Order: sequence, then structure tokens, then C-alpha cells
Amino acid sequence: MAVIALSIGRTRVLGVQGPQVATAAFFAFSTYSSTTDNMTRISQLGQIVLLVLIGCVIGTVVNITIAPPLRYRSAEYSIRILARALYDLTADIHPVLREGAPDADTTARWRERANQSDGLIVQARAGLHTAEESIHYNPRRLLRRHRGHLTFQGYETVLNALERSLGQLASLTRSLDQWGQEESEYEYRHFLDRYAAFLEAISAIADALSALDEKELGRQTENLDGLVRDAQARRREVAEAAGAQSLPLADPARPYGALVIEATRLMEEIQYTSDTLRSWVEA
Repeated sequence: MAVIALSIGRTRVLGVQGPQVATAAFFAFSTYSSTTDNMTRISQLGQIVLLVLIGCVIGTVVNITIAPPLRYRSAEYSIRILARALYDLTADIHPVLREGAPDADTTARWRERANQSDGLIVQARAGLHTAEESIHYNPRRLLRRHRGHLTFQGYETVLNALERSLGQLASLTRSLDQWGQEESEYEYRHFLDRYAAFLEAISAIADALSALDEKELGRQTENLDGLVRDAQARRREVAEAAGAQSLPLADPARPYGALVIEATRLMEEIQYTSDTLRSWVEA
């Protein structure tokens, strides 16, 4: 019964494969208990214990040598999912804005794509959760030379920031969707051009995050710092362009004010992501 209890206890760790372990243990115990001859029972019990010990040894070796890199890849992949979604959408938006006010069909399509990010967020969080669960059962954490690396807190913080960034991008697409049509009352082409440059800078950052690699974090973080500084400069140009063209930022019927606010909020999340990675690398 102890073997079955141990197997059932491992089902949460093994995920979808867990029930198979409990089922196998149940049939093994059933075979043992149905035997009437004591010598046969002892022999079968020995075989069961031996198989359990072999499984434990194999599992320990896998956890030490193979599983950790896979778990880190799982955590990295979770971030890449959201970073790629951020990149794909911003990469589609900024070329259109350089050409002028987008049409209603285009902004509606952007808005729909932004609203579909919920499923990606669920997928990314599931991957990170799997990686976090594995760490508690990994003997490698006891090795001094690995203690500084056996944590996913930095990944989780970055994932949270990317989730908020996608939320800000969704709000941004809603503001663009309110544009409606071309207008002649205000000169906004320069504003849109600067906004396109800002989103292009955000797209470059998202592209860098989509290639995140724990082994290359030092170099990647330095590159990310430069990209973030460029995005901050482009964000300031957006606000300056809105002021220079005297756009009605306080008019709720027009998107200018909302777009400036969304750019500021999106930049704050991107800056926080960069700062988090920097702190994590330097820790």
C-alpha cells in the first residue's frame, strides 16, 4: 500500500502522466495480493520493490542531468509566447500608421487580435507553473553551484509585465479603433509618424524578448537596455508631436489623448521588464 500511496502522491508532479503511475502501481499490488503462496508473494514483492528503486534511480538521474534544462526551456518558452504576440501585432501596426490614419477594417482586425491574447496568457502561465513545480523535486537544487540559478521568480515577473503590456496594447488598439475616419481639422500625420516609430521600437524589444535564453541573459540584457532607451526617446517624441500640433488631447471623441496615455503606460511596463531582467542578472 505504501507503494500505491507514493505513486498517487507523485501524480501532481508528473502532470498528465501521473494517473498512469497510480494505475500501474494498483495492478502491481493486485497481482501481489492475489498470490496465495508465501514464497511467490515474497518474490513478487521483491520484484516490485526492485522496480521502484530502479525507477527512483532513473528519475533522480533524469532530474539532475536532463530535466533542469528542459524546465528552463519551458519557462523561457512561456515568455517567448507573449513576447512574440507583442511583436507580431506591433510589427503589423507601425507600418500602417506611417501611411496615415488606418481604416476601420484594419483597426477592428488589430483589436480582435489583441483580444485573443488571453489564450496565449493561459498557455504561457501553464508552462511556467510546470517549471516552478519541478524545482521542489529537483535534487540539483542542493548543489551549491546551482543554487543561484534554481529560481523562476525573474521569469514570473517578466511574464507578468508582458501580460500587462499586452493589456496596454489591447487598450491602444481600442483607441485606434475609435479613429473612425480621416479628418482635416487637425494635422496629425507627424503625430502618427512618431507613434509608428515608438511602436517599431517596442516591436524590436518584443523581438529581443522572444529570443530570451538563460545562458545569454547578460548579453541580451545589455542589448535590451539600449533598445529600451531608444523606445523611451520615441515615446517622448510622441508627446512632443502631440503638443507641437496642438492636438485635442482632452477631447474624448478623438483618440489622441488616449494614445499618448497608452504609449506612456506601455513604456512603463517595458521599462519594468528591462529593469527586472537587469536586477535578476546582477543578483
